[in-house]
Amino acid sequence: MTKASQEPDTFARSWRQRLQSEQAALKAEFDAHANTSRLLKKHSRLVDVLLQDLWLAAKISPEVCLIAVGGYGRGELFPHSDVDLLILLPEQPNADIDRSIESLIGLFWDIGLAVGHSVRNLQECAEEAAKDATVQTNLLESRYLIGDKDLYRHFEKLLASIVKPAEFYQAKMLEQQQRHARFNDTAYNLEPNIKESPGGLRDLQNVLWISRSLGLGHDWGALVRHGLITQPEARQIRRHERHLQMLRIRLHYLANRREDRLIFDFQNDMAKALGFSNTPRRRASEQLMYGFYNSAKFISLMNDILLQLLEERIKPDDMATTPINARFEARHGQLEIKSTSILQREPSAILESFLLLEQHQELKGMSPNLLRTLHRVKSLVNREFRLSDKNRMLFIKILQEPVGVTHALRLMNRYGILGRYIPGFGRIVGQMQHDLFHVYTVDEHILNVLRNLRRFALPRFNHEFPLCSRLFSEFDAPQLLYLGALFHDIAKGRDGDHSTLGAVDARRFCRQHGLPKADSELVAWLVESHLT
Repeated sequence: MTKASQEPDTFARSWRQRLQSEQAALKAEFDAHANTSRLLKKHSRLVDVLLQDLWLAAKISPEVCLIAVGGYGRGELFPHSDVDLLILLPEQPNADIDRSIESLIGLFWDIGLAVGHSVRNLQECAEEAAKDATVQTNLLESRYLIGDKDLYRHFEKLLASIVKPAEFYQAKMLEQQQRHARFNDTAYNLEPNIKESPGGLRDLQNVLWISRSLGLGHDWGALVRHGLITQPEARQIRRHERHLQMLRIRLHYLANRREDRLIFDFQNDMAKALGFSNTPRRRASEQLMYGFYNSAKFISLMNDILLQLLEERIKPDDMATTPINARFEARHGQLEIKSTSILQREPSAILESFLLLEQHQELKGMSPNLLRTLHRVKSLVNREFRLSDKNRMLFIKILQEPVGVTHALRLMNRYGILGRYIPGFGRIVGQMQHDLFHVYTVDEHILNVLRNLRRFALPRFNHEFPLCSRLFSEFDAPQLLYLGALFHDIAKGRDGDHSTLGAVDARRFCRQHGLPKADSELVAWLVESHLT
């Protein structure tokens, strides 16, 4: 091999050693102090300086501009995430520019940078962004690195003229719905994706992307200043965001690659690294996962609230209200409480709100105000609440409605009400299952069983299980079957046979709710016999 051919290899090796050395120092610092924000910012800055030095060493034309985009653009670079770059060209780049950029991109890979790059001029950026909201999103988080500053300023102005908030909102909402559907609309998978699952980091990013498109800022402090969230809510969001970021950082380091799924292979090692240990009630890995599910639940709640509030900013004139009863009204297609003090004064309205969603199928969900109020007063669902005959009647009525039963119970679980009303259910929220038959936590599995039961009640699914559908249609009290589903695994994780223990819980619950003895015994039998 000639000296000339060795020089590029030696050049790349020296830069690679620099990158590896500095990344190793960052990991050592994180292992010692576990400062999530500091790691993400310092890793971003490390790559900034490296890219700038490489750019200068490659003597790239001063007419070209290097721009950080995506997660790297917002200054959050995880250990093994891609380094997303836009190389912005002048309108008429010459052959020398093309050759130098091609060599530079090859060098990026040679030294160990996982680069995701695009090379475009302003016109091409405009064309791509105009037809794809994903491109708009990526470019929204742009950050100047080096090169022609005037060209970057033109780029910023161009992007501002292309992004249409209403259209961008609709595109991001559709994108989120499709992403959630890939995970069956739940974070309660036994191997969840920290970034993409419902309640994951992407749900927080989606809120900030839309906020940025509306000119409302790109961080939680800006949303406080614009009156979208309170300071305590911002602190809670940051706390849960840091928690998921910390899990994702550790996952990258454990896997030694980009890995965003909390798969079983890593759960025990991560739990050990975080200081969890086995207890009589929960394994260390179960404690780890319970913390993830708790963060995902709060993030999902804030995602619901903030996306609705941002939509109201986009459509401020679409706020007509329609009375429903003395306590509730419909506003902007959502169920709204007439006064935030009503739930405090009349706690039974908590269950009534879910019943009304079943009875008014035209409603899309609960308003941000109602969701916030529910979150604040959910502790009112206590022993006294459970002993109330009115509340017991309302709960049974929720199960008796002809439509919306599964949706209502899912929302009750999502907003922390179901587990408070049925304490046994509360104990299995986020409960892991270590077997070959389940892919969801116990609570999510129960709600999936309930959903499958409900399919037997819907004529459009008769072709799937004709016999079950016919038998279901002939049964005059489907709420008993729903109760059997709710209680069939409720005793998982306790000492003893969960079918027998669950039957005891089910029988007691049915009697407390005034069901005839024969109905109570049927529900208990369903629970006790569900494994036979």
